[in-house]
Order: sequence, then structure tokens, then C-alpha cells
Amino acid sequence: MGRYILRRAVQAVGTLLLVMFLLHLLTTVAIQLNGNPAQAFFGDKVATPAQIAAVEQRFNLDDPCYDQVGNPCLGPFVERLGQYAQGDFGTNLRGREVSEIVATAAPNTLRLFCVVLVTWLALGMLLGSAAARWRGSAGDHGIRLTSVLIDAFPVFVLLIVYRYVVAVPLNGWAEDTFGENSWPPYWFKPSFDPDHPWATVVVPGILLGLAGSAAFIRLVRASQLESYQGDHVRTARSKGLTERRVVVHHVVRNSSVPVVTAVGLTFAEALGGAVITEGLMNIYGMGGVLWEAVRNDDVGLVLGVVTLLAAVTVVVMIVVDIAYALLDPRIRYE
Repeated sequence: MGRYILRRAVQAVGTLLLVMFLLHLLTTVAIQLNGNPAQAFFGDKVATPAQIAAVEQRFNLDDPCYDQVGNPCLGPFVERLGQYAQGDFGTNLRGREVSEIVATAAPNTLRLFCVVLVTWLALGMLLGSAAARWRGSAGDHGIRLTSVLIDAFPVFVLLIVYRYVVAVPLNGWAEDTFGENSWPPYWFKPSFDPDHPWATVVVPGILLGLAGSAAFIRLVRASQLESYQGDHVRTARSKGLTERRVVVHHVVRNSSVPVVTAVGLTFAEALGGAVITEGLMNIYGMGGVLWEAVRNDDVGLVLGVVTLLAAVTVVVMIVVDIAYALLDPRIRYE
């Protein structure tokens, strides 16, 4: 296992460097074709050439390579790598540290992910396991039909209906019933409240988890059906083990590898931000930060945030790979 972890760590570093280089090339080409984004610093104001030159120098955009279409600008890339290695991810166009922005936005996205994950696991494991256990029954068909209907309903429509049709009357009812300063009114608040972050992400997280649970339910069902037909399950039953022990220790555990993969990918996507959910519910998270950075041509913020997201994603994928061996004894890396 130790050699495997070391090998995966080396691969992760290579993958991260490749992602950073591709991101650098894309932003470089965008600058070369669309012009230097230093003007975005001044908004709608007309800046003098001297002011634009000062901004370019401040944000390391003054290298002549940015004016030469096709030049990969390796010098700025190496310089940026050195800054990242020292923990300096730069600033946005307003002079705020990228690391500070991420430290403020990431916890809100992680709170949303926690609620989504609990919803996913509860619905996916419960309904997927039930459908696999009673394959071909009316319950199995009903669960699969429900998952298809959930898949067919766009998440943004669900959130819009909730916020503008359901949340307002529920919030008023909760205030009248439990009082304005109690927890229930915050659960149904139509928008995010930074003073009560956990309470105001519960319902949006549940809705987002519900919308994404359809594929998860089918994944759990298919994975467990394969385990039910395995030799290890027949052997366990022939030994006289109870059905509960067979299901829990031999079916659920051995079918958890694709489930762990799905959770890892979900974490990576959630850290990037559920842009629609965060936008509609006014949640200040990673998705909203990245969206605004792209809209404002804030190159430094885009590069810093995407690099951090890529690093976290690589780490999560390594953790997922290691979890495989812990869940499935048939997997060996040595």
C-alpha cells in the first residue's frame, strides 16, 4: 500500500502540473486574442495608458509575450509556480488575497455539500438497496420509475419553484408558529443568511441532493445486484449466515467501490460550486466566486481558484483510491 500511495502521489503532482499548464495556456491565448484584462480593473471608467501599465505591472500582466499570439509565455508560468509553491496565490483585481476569498467562500460550499451528501446517501443507499433486494417487485419498478422522474425534472426549476412559490409562505408560517428568532424560519428562508449558514443551506442542500439522487439510486441498485450474484454471497449463505449479515457485510460493503467513486466525484463537483444553487439562493460559495471572476475578467482570481480546486480534487481522488482497498478485500495494490 505504501508504494501505491507514493506512486499515486507522484502521478497526482504530474496531473496537477499538467492542469495548471493547460489553464495557463488557455488564459494566455484568451489574453492574446481579446486584449489585456487590466482594463477590467477600472470598470466603466476610461483609464490612461499609464494607469493601465501600472495595473499590468501590479498583476504580472506586463510581459511582452501577452502581445504575441501563439507565445506560450513560459516565463510568467514558471514565476507563478514559484509563487504558488510559497503559498502565494495572488490577489484579485480589487487587491484582495485569493486565499482569503477561498477561505470565506469554501466553507459555505462545503456546508452545502455535507447536506447534499447526507441526502444522497440516505436516499441512494436506502432506495437502491431496497430495489436490489427485491428485484423485479412492484417496489423495484416504483423506485426506478421515481428515479427517472427525478432525473427528468431540472434542478433549477425545482429551486425556482421552491424559492418563489414555497419558501415565502413556509417562512411566514414558521415565524408565526415558532417565532421570528427560532430555527424553523431560517430553514425556509428564501435566501442565504451568513449569520445562520447551516440553517439556511439545509433545504437547498436537500433539494439539490434529491435532484442528484436518481443516478445514485440506480448506481447502488446495479452495484448490489452484481454482488448478490457473486460467489462470495452464495458461500456466505451456505455457511448459514443470517440474511442481514450477508447483506450488510458481503453485499453492501463489496458494492461500495462505485459508491465511493461517486461520492469523491460529487465532492470535487461541489467544491467547484453548485453554481445554479448558489446563484439562486445567494450563497457565497466557490461556484459564485469563480463565476464572478470569469465575468469580470479577473485572471488572477480564476487561476488561483481553479488551481486550488484542482489540487483538492487530486487529493480527493487519491483518498478514494485508497478507500477501495479498505472496502473490497479483493483489491490489492502490493
